[in-house]
Amino acid sequence: METHQSLTASSLHRGEMENITVVTEFILMGLSDLPAVRFSLFAAFLLIYLVTLLGNGTILLAIGADSHLHNPMYFFLTNLSLLDICCPTATVPKMLENLLSEKNTISFVGCVLQLYFLVALAGTEVFLLSAMAYDRYVAICNPLRYTVIMSKKLCLQMAAGTWVTGFLNSLLHTVMTFTLPYCNSNRVNQYYCDIPPVLALSCASTYAAEMVVLIVGGIFGVGAFMVTLVSYIYIISTILRIRSSEGKRKAFSTCASHLMVVCLFYGTTIFTYIRPSSSHHPDQDRLVSMLYGVITPMLNPLIYSLRNKEVKGALKRVIVNKRQ
Repeated sequence: METHQSLTASSLHRGEMENITVVTEFILMGLSDLPAVRFSLFAAFLLIYLVTLLGNGTILLAIGADSHLHNPMYFFLTNLSLLDICCPTATVPKMLENLLSEKNTISFVGCVLQLYFLVALAGTEVFLLSAMAYDRYVAICNPLRYTVIMSKKLCLQMAAGTWVTGFLNSLLHTVMTFTLPYCNSNRVNQYYCDIPPVLALSCASTYAAEMVVLIVGGIFGVGAFMVTLVSYIYIISTILRIRSSEGKRKAFSTCASHLMVVCLFYGTTIFTYIRPSSSHHPDQDRLVSMLYGVITPMLNPLIYSLRNKEVKGALKRVIVNKRQ
């Protein structure tokens, strides 16, 4: 059996002799076992990944090359594009490798690292989106004081805080997840290592780890969501008080892209993490996780570049300069 080949048996002495199988690697269930479908999926996800790298890389290049975009809004967008490059990189290369092979395995350490970076990057994006919402609140509700409030120092502190908090939060969840004994099975019912499917393999109680996900994740997630929600309540109320329709349109256009990204990201991540394990369905979870882990990072640069005249202008200038 494939499972038994991936398990190493060892005798452990804990007061009395007991035989436990220790997991040394995990088997990722993947997306399909049919060879024809696997090659089609490989081509599709390779294309999506390359488009993601190209799109977000182009956003980074355009913002870095155009001095007109060196302001808080595009500073945070740079961080978002960097996250959208890193997030699929944590899972897609291994998924592509497994689609071409018959093993579908990942080492125990590899699984730990994959889960850690995935949760860290997802958490960082939650906090970054709330920081971007606050930036839009200041720009629309306090335009005369915008440059004073959103100083370079504050922007750097906010960006650093999102990354540090995201990675520290992930460290807690990773430790809680992988200090449990895994001896029942090593088949992860997902195409990458994530908290719910990995916890499902433990032969001990996962109650504490699940509560940490719900409580800590809930506090951080709800806190960041409330900052975003309150910011947009003030933004929308301010826009509605603008008398001219043209003024309303211009004001809304500055935050429309961010609002679309927020709705897409929160909708998928809340469905994936902030719910009890009893409601998880493997096929459903794979589809949703694919949306926020693979598809969303590809869509974000398209959303910002298609709806933002300044970004489109910067991209055109970069292309013209390259040709010259």
